[in-house]
Amino acid sequence: MPRRTKLFLGISLLAAFVLAALLLPIPTPAEMRAWADEAGGAGAAAFLVAYVVCTVAPIPRTVFNLAAGLLLGHVAGVLVATTATVLSGLCGFLLARLLGREFVTRHLHRTPVHAVNARLSGGGMLAVASLRLIPVVPFAPLSYCCGVSSIALRPYLVGTALGSVPGTIAVVVLGDALTGGTPPALLVCYAVFAALGAAGLLRVIRTAAPARGPMADTASRTDEAAD
Repeated sequence: MPRRTKLFLGISLLAAFVLAALLLPIPTPAEMRAWADEAGGAGAAAFLVAYVVCTVAPIPRTVFNLAAGLLLGHVAGVLVATTATVLSGLCGFLLARLLGREFVTRHLHRTPVHAVNARLSGGGMLAVASLRLIPVVPFAPLSYCCGVSSIALRPYLVGTALGSVPGTIAVVVLGDALTGGTPPALLVCYAVFAALGAAGLLRVIRTAAPARGPMADTASRTDEAAD
């Protein structure tokens, strides 16, 4: 696929995702429960698919995690929500890698781009897990960022699972799905997860040196030859 076509598709999809997140109404847990009741035995599968499709776009996962506990119970809700989280992270990663990786690679010689890429790829699983633990870091944009970076798929997926599972379990089990409120116990969990994520990021920053890698050198030589 030509580079310009891939770039155009990537920008178009990103714009569509952002518009979807801003304009589409997010269903309430009560509405999701009604849908699940209508779906019958296939409700869990339908919920998982809806979770994955919607959260590949930058739509918050919280409402789906809250609904998972309400619709499926704590055990099944945790299993479905964590599975959907990993699948959503995988889809976002692969989509960004397919459409945007080449563009980023050409700009790895630029200091800001190279620095971010070096921290993610050098930090590997720990960097991803730490970022996933911090509640304020949006899920889908981080998936896109990792997809266009040099990080390998396996550490990304492991980091996503390890970093996302604690928060997912906490919301499914402790969240108040009926009111959408945030109980004190859940706030405490958020604070603990954020502290652990910050500690992990600090370790990554200290150990993942932003040295120039082969991809950055290749990109630099390509641009120099073009000039």
